[in-house]
Amino acid sequence: MATGGSSRAVTAALVGNMVIAIAKFVAFAITGSSSMLAESIHSVADSGNQGLLLWGGRAARRAANDHHQFGFGRERYFWSFVVALVLFVLGAGFAIYEGIEKIRHPHEITNVWLALGVLAFAIIVEGISFRTAVRASRPLKGQLSWWQFIRRSRSPELPVVLLEDFAAQVGLTIAFIAVSISHWANAPVADGIGTLAIGLLLLVVAVVLIVEMRSLLLGEGADPRDMVRIRAAIESAPHVERLLEVRTQHLGPEELLVAAKIDYEDGLMTEQLAAAIDETERLVRAAVPYAGPVYIEPAANADAGGE
Repeated sequence: MATGGSSRAVTAALVGNMVIAIAKFVAFAITGSSSMLAESIHSVADSGNQGLLLWGGRAARRAANDHHQFGFGRERYFWSFVVALVLFVLGAGFAIYEGIEKIRHPHEITNVWLALGVLAFAIIVEGISFRTAVRASRPLKGQLSWWQFIRRSRSPELPVVLLEDFAAQVGLTIAFIAVSISHWANAPVADGIGTLAIGLLLLVVAVVLIVEMRSLLLGEGADPRDMVRIRAAIESAPHVERLLEVRTQHLGPEELLVAAKIDYEDGLMTEQLAAAIDETERLVRAAVPYAGPVYIEPAANADAGGE
């Protein structure tokens, strides 16, 4: 659950997108390609998004206070949700609008070789960024498919960067094909169609991210594998007769709240019951190291032994 890999992936994506955005804007100014303009705005939006993700990671490390007694771990979810909205409004919205305008009023692309060269350069740089995100994600992904990892991950940065970089690779390929057809087939409308396709692609990615980040903001429990570990740890604890109920919720990607109601053996003295609860908490944290607050409620008859 460490954030080191996430930070490296986000930083790599930020640097790459800033370089690409500058190159794309220069190419757009010379060629007038709407696909290039859409990709330029896409790179600017992605650069801003990576900045927001880094800010969210920093804000989440603030210490808990009286007003936020469980800390600020969900800052990372909030800023990831903002990223999804930025991608939805700025990236997808602008590209769709520009694509429709170019289809209605097509015009020829000038200096096509510059446009294609910049797009090829961007594909290479985005590929490096995407590779970094994939490498950082593999230890957390385990045996899950990539789609399952994106859906189940409680760490928001890597799924966001993975989807953004994937969309960037596909979008750049679409722009490359659209510019080529527009020039060599003498069909300027292809540039507008490519721009519209990029916008729709970004729209799909943004909606997926919005749905996932909303779920994390509302509060997701531990994943099924960790729930099995938590239950097993509690049921193996000394003096536990049976586990009546357990609930969990992520306070942030690396902090899990665990609350359980447990039926302990009858006749335990108060000191024995307290020791049993402490040992139960220790076993839970040993099984799931990122378990933060652990609250144990013994069943009403568990302290029947009194003093």
